[in-house]
Amino acid sequence: MKEKIRLAITTAAFLLSAVGHAQQLTLNDVIRIAQENSFDAQVAKLSFMSSYWTYRSFKADLKPSVNLSANLLGFDHSLVGVRNYETGQQAYVDENSMTNSVTLSLDQKIVETGGVVSLKSYLYHLRQFDYNLNTINTQPLEVSYSQPLFAYNASKWEKKTAPLEFEIAQKTYTAAMQDVAMTATALFFNVLSAQSEYRQSVTTVEDREQLLEMAQRRLELGTTTRSEMLQMELSLVNARVAQTSNKLTLDNALYRLFSYLRLVNYEDAVLLSPRNVPELLLVPDDVVQKALQNSSHNGEMKLQELNAEMSLARAKSARGLQMTLTGDVGFRQSASDFRGAYSHLQDNEVVGVTLSMPIFDWGMSKGRVKMAQAELDVIKTKNEQAHLDYVQDLKRDVADFNTLPLQCRNAARAEEIAGERYEITKKRFETGTISVTDLNTAQQELESAKSQYISQLFKFWSKYYALQKTTLYDWRNGREIIVDYEKLSKK
Repeated sequence: MKEKIRLAITTAAFLLSAVGHAQQLTLNDVIRIAQENSFDAQVAKLSFMSSYWTYRSFKADLKPSVNLSANLLGFDHSLVGVRNYETGQQAYVDENSMTNSVTLSLDQKIVETGGVVSLKSYLYHLRQFDYNLNTINTQPLEVSYSQPLFAYNASKWEKKTAPLEFEIAQKTYTAAMQDVAMTATALFFNVLSAQSEYRQSVTTVEDREQLLEMAQRRLELGTTTRSEMLQMELSLVNARVAQTSNKLTLDNALYRLFSYLRLVNYEDAVLLSPRNVPELLLVPDDVVQKALQNSSHNGEMKLQELNAEMSLARAKSARGLQMTLTGDVGFRQSASDFRGAYSHLQDNEVVGVTLSMPIFDWGMSKGRVKMAQAELDVIKTKNEQAHLDYVQDLKRDVADFNTLPLQCRNAARAEEIAGERYEITKKRFETGTISVTDLNTAQQELESAKSQYISQLFKFWSKYYALQKTTLYDWRNGREIIVDYEKLSKK
């Protein structure tokens, strides 16, 4: 419900901003809305919440637990077989009784050893109606301990893996938010490209209409040929076709973007191009250091090795002698009433050892150990190679990224040159010194330059957010990307 309310408020604010003027959105606006409203962001949050409560359950399992169990109103009216101990004859007698029992226990796992210690209090009541007899058995206080020997200690391994899994879940959520930023960036620049092409086609249609009127007047004056006039008319028709096509492309791009943002009434939306590209020159070693420090890369490899080591420990503990030591120490009493059941308590001690050992299993246990050891060796080898590839790929990505600011500046300058050349060419066409073909060529160069500039901007920002996802570091502002996970878990 809170998510729906926040979504409604965000949507309302977005729509109110459109009253009286077009909706103007920057790339940062789109990313912020996407990280708040998109389904991808909601899925990332729900996935984190699942990991959060899994970790909370693990921590709770390490604490003492208080348990109450009871069997109440156990009425039994049946025939029960009994055997005469002197003659061995068996007969059936009428059973008419009711039993009640209650056990209250305080249990605590011992993570280091895998044992369980319990503090218990037990009460049992038997009522035999035919004989009008009451029997009350009590154990007011009992301390019990169960300790597996040479066994696999699941709690000990879980204490190693659970915190690491939660740490990975935190970093995965933060990285998922950067995935949302990358998706929003791609959709943003799709709209920006379609928006630029549509605006250019509108301008082209207006220019061609004016130039066609000029060509018609020049034809009447005999300063141009009908062929050139028809060529100009054909250029106008083609420009109108392109305008209609570009409008459909823009509408589809807007729909995909705002559908991802989960916003409506976007027909008047105008996206503002991020023309100011920050001057960033990243040092590969710094990026690698941040990636290894902040990302889940090292944690995931360590978790894989821990799981393999856990499987090896389980396989080793499953072979050979298995023993369990149990012990109970406390007090007990039995009487016909409650007062007697809790008076003159007697000692109660029970200690025992259970064991099992396979005599011959055809090498099955040994094979399982060898398989687990081989799997651990394979994972270590793969992780070593994966780490080298990860570092090299990251350095190559940094090298590629460092070329993009200059590429963006060159593309921006090319757009300015192409625009200036088109204006000069249009004026020369108006004076009749060049042909329609030259004008169309200048227009195509301008459209290509605009498209190339937007493409370079998209490459820069998509690469930037990819590096930000890998390092979980804001390189523009020089700070770590911090998420309040406790606050997130309470939303």
